[in-house]
Amino acid sequence: MEHKNNIEHDSTPLASPQITIPQGLRSEFLNTLNERGFLKNCSDWQGLDQFLQHKDGVKAYIGFDATANCLHVGSLTQIMLLRWLQKTGHKPIVMLGLGTTRVGDPSGKNKQRKMLEEKEIKSNALALKILFESFLDFNVNNKQCAKFVNNAEWLDNINWLDFLRDYGRHFSVNKMVKFDTVRTRLETDQPLSFLEFNYMILQAFDFLQLYRREDCRIQLGGSDQWGNILCGIDLIRRTESATSFALTSPLLTNTSGEKMGKTATGAIWLSSKKLPSNDFWQFWRNTADADVGRFLRLYTELPIGEIERLERLEGIELNEAKKILANAVTTLCHGVEAAEAEEQRADDIFIAGNLSKAPNRSISSDMQHFIYNILRDNKLVESNSAARKLIRANGVRLDGKVVLDEQARICLQPNERIVISVGKKTHYALVGK
Repeated sequence: MEHKNNIEHDSTPLASPQITIPQGLRSEFLNTLNERGFLKNCSDWQGLDQFLQHKDGVKAYIGFDATANCLHVGSLTQIMLLRWLQKTGHKPIVMLGLGTTRVGDPSGKNKQRKMLEEKEIKSNALALKILFESFLDFNVNNKQCAKFVNNAEWLDNINWLDFLRDYGRHFSVNKMVKFDTVRTRLETDQPLSFLEFNYMILQAFDFLQLYRREDCRIQLGGSDQWGNILCGIDLIRRTESATSFALTSPLLTNTSGEKMGKTATGAIWLSSKKLPSNDFWQFWRNTADADVGRFLRLYTELPIGEIERLERLEGIELNEAKKILANAVTTLCHGVEAAEAEEQRADDIFIAGNLSKAPNRSISSDMQHFIYNILRDNKLVESNSAARKLIRANGVRLDGKVVLDEQARICLQPNERIVISVGKKTHYALVGK
């Protein structure tokens, strides 16, 4: 791999995080992100702001490895970044990392990721493409049409010796070990394989390839990707003598400090094929009071004025804002019909007290089931011990009657139905099959 520039490695440090967002931003994209709480770090605020004012729009990308056949709500922040990019006149690039999935990103992990087979990676990527098509406009007749790219197109053809010769000299190990992703693993004596250590080099190479192939000069991502993105900016500067930009958003946690995306009983997947619309709607409806305004800004496209009105609500009136949040995010991810159906179901159950409207969960008929197993298997609790503790605390009911025995069992005939309730907010109809 021969390239036109032959810039020697120097000691110029990578840009430091700029957490203070400057006043007077002029680009619609940055202003929109700023008022909605998306901004964390930027490699050059003024330079990026000026670049984003290009009359024909610019290209920016986010990479998503195909480690699963769906994304959870932890990725919704990045999806919304791409949606706002397109809505403000620019061109999103969704890079599906079929190549880097084979390595595994160590960011945010304290252990090595499971290695996937090629067939599973391709299947996951296809599912992710379908998912993204529901969030972004990929119509080529649209001036701001989104585009998919696959980094296996260039990573699969790398000659390792040529790659080391042409690019290895541009990376300083001294700097790489100081990035949070690497430093945390080393300081806690968690294994960090050479395979994972190379991930940031491959991500930097991805950015360089997208600069060359697509004239893409912006990489977006979560703040855990800051170091990786800076490596790409540095590589583009060294090999192309060109300017590119990094822009990251905060990693979202709720007021309890829990990372968005997962709960004690499992991941909150974006697709109804992975998580029923009822569970998805209820997740947002049960948002903590202190998180409502922030989530309305991040995960809905409601006007800021309307969000500010909802943020002023207090007490029981705040439930209006929570319903609006649940409806808006469910409409975005599952469609308007699903949102309307789940709001009506919630009203039937929690306002009218009609538990016959509880969503169904199937269990095998003509056999005995321990209640604690039902709770665990249906992800109403995370373990058998948690289920037994809940039963001992009188927190579980069957058709309105408290379950008193932690060893209680039920047996349902085919199509027989019984409602299991956990606390005051969770109700499901168990149906024999």
